[in-house]
Amino acid sequence: MNKYYIIYNPLAGGNTAYEKALSLRDELKAEGIADMTKITNYEAFLSDKTDCNIVVCGGDGTLNRFANDISHINFSNDIYCCASGTGNDFYREFECNEQMLCITQYLRNLPVCQVNGTVRHFINGIGYGIDGYCCEVGDKLRSLSKPVNYGKIAIKGLIYAFKPVSATVTVDGKKYEFSNVWIAPTMHGKYYGGGMIPTPEQSRNDPENMLSVCIFHCKSRLKTLIMFPSIFKSEHIKYKKNVTVLKGKCINIKFSRSCSLQIDGETYLNVNEYDAYGNGCAEYKTAIVNKNRIFTK
Repeated sequence: MNKYYIIYNPLAGGNTAYEKALSLRDELKAEGIADMTKITNYEAFLSDKTDCNIVVCGGDGTLNRFANDISHINFSNDIYCCASGTGNDFYREFECNEQMLCITQYLRNLPVCQVNGTVRHFINGIGYGIDGYCCEVGDKLRSLSKPVNYGKIAIKGLIYAFKPVSATVTVDGKKYEFSNVWIAPTMHGKYYGGGMIPTPEQSRNDPENMLSVCIFHCKSRLKTLIMFPSIFKSEHIKYKKNVTVLKGKCINIKFSRSCSLQIDGETYLNVNEYDAYGNGCAEYKTAIVNKNRIFTK
């Protein structure tokens, strides 16, 4: 297919995705352009454009929203993404120099997260702990039209604002206990949080659909502050006493107190625990049924 149709998230990239989409429309001589926040029926939308490639303009949150909105549809279109967000962790993983990346294969059989009665597919990962805290604070600043600097927010959290927790981590039925936990993300891709690499060996192409969870645990705030930046270069895993990486298909994380959680950048408040399931386990199938039931209500 040489025809293209562009959809965009007007809020992505600090409200700049629309301009990006317009430029791309002219370059590709696209059949049309649409605000994805106004599309209420993707099945009808895509069935009307079977001769078009669909280009999604936005960041990780945009891709997450799109993936969840079409997860119940047997679509035939090829899907491309044009990175127009702030983090663009999905795009970062492929080290792609092209303006657009074909992502059709990566939108199928995505893992799911169950949290606070909600079931969501995720593209990159689930952040729980200080990473969720950063998203919560960032959302508050954004609502007040104030600038958001996640690096500064993280430093503030590490120095005094975020209090580490105890965590019970269950992976494929095996239980682990940790104290002084700062983050406990579960990953499908390699990057999240604007370039952090918590589980360097994780691959979204894993033949068994395995997920990886990283538990960063340390009693000392100063030591944590010193070690934490190394997560952007995958060097944090050398701190064997403070970083534990586990792999599995069925993962449950339970904190000793509620914290904020983020799924591909979307924030969920007051979370005590979450479940993550890779495709192929019984819990995954049940979660998908629940998701589709919620979606069709």
